[in-house]
Amino acid sequence: MKTPYPLILGSQSPRRHQLLKAAGFSFEVVIRPVSEIPKRNILPRAVAVFISENKAKAYGDYAADHIVITADTIVATKGSILGKPKDENQAYEMLKSLAGKTHQVITGVTIFHKGKFNSFSEVTNVTFRSLSDSEIKYYIDQYKPYDKAGAYGIQEWIGMIGISSIEGCYYNVMGLPVSRLYEELKPLGISIV
Repeated sequence: MKTPYPLILGSQSPRRHQLLKAAGFSFEVVIRPVSEIPKRNILPRAVAVFISENKAKAYGDYAADHIVITADTIVATKGSILGKPKDENQAYEMLKSLAGKTHQVITGVTIFHKGKFNSFSEVTNVTFRSLSDSEIKYYIDQYKPYDKAGAYGIQEWIGMIGISSIEGCYYNVMGLPVSRLYEELKPLGISIV
């Protein structure tokens, strides 16, 4: 990887770590806890960007001599945002509400460098086929999707058997639109080859 500045990934998501590493990026993970409570009465796409920018603000001490990447992924259906489920019942209700319908997965990404925020969002439409109660319960029991927005991981069993189509970036649904991020990093002198 070619870069004039070291990269910091401000995320504890193992999926984001995996995706950046698989794409050839070298980076350090630095975790800073921040509030993920968005402003009220803003659209889902703006919520994802707002939270990613809020996360980036916690890395002001790195911004002069590093490039910091933060992100937030949300699931939206009919204008409502589905966060991470708190328990088995909430995970079941979320998956039941997504079954047989199309929803949006939105990731807000912020690149923070030298006091400047470059933020963008990516939207992927995901369609689930109808899911039986036993399929939903099996998935929750086996995969415990409590750390995932919308209570599912596309790369897991429920995605393999339940998702009938996606329109947009697959990796966005995993938590990071890698192709778009790569394009946004190029003007800062970062490239893999």
